[in-house]
Amino acid sequence: MKAANSNNASGKFFVGQELSAKSICNSDCVFKATVLKRTAKFVTLQMEGENEAVRVGITTTDGVERVWPLGRYSMAPSFRAS
Repeated sequence: MKAANSNNASGKFFVGQELSAKSICNSDCVFKATVLKRTAKFVTLQMEGENEAVRVGITTTDGVERVWPLGRYSMAPSFRAS
């Protein structure tokens, strides 16, 4: 799943960034999150509709950061920084 983000040429997450990704199963289902905090290895996200923030590890592929806030499985939503 690709995240629809603002233009982020650096490929890194930043505080205040709004992220969205469509579901692989249903294109009407859109996952949205906002970056609350980040460190070198982790990002804290506030998922839309959830009460608690989630802290997830960042992976980097080809210089672009990516996270899986709901777990890493075949149809899990992922957010990319660019």
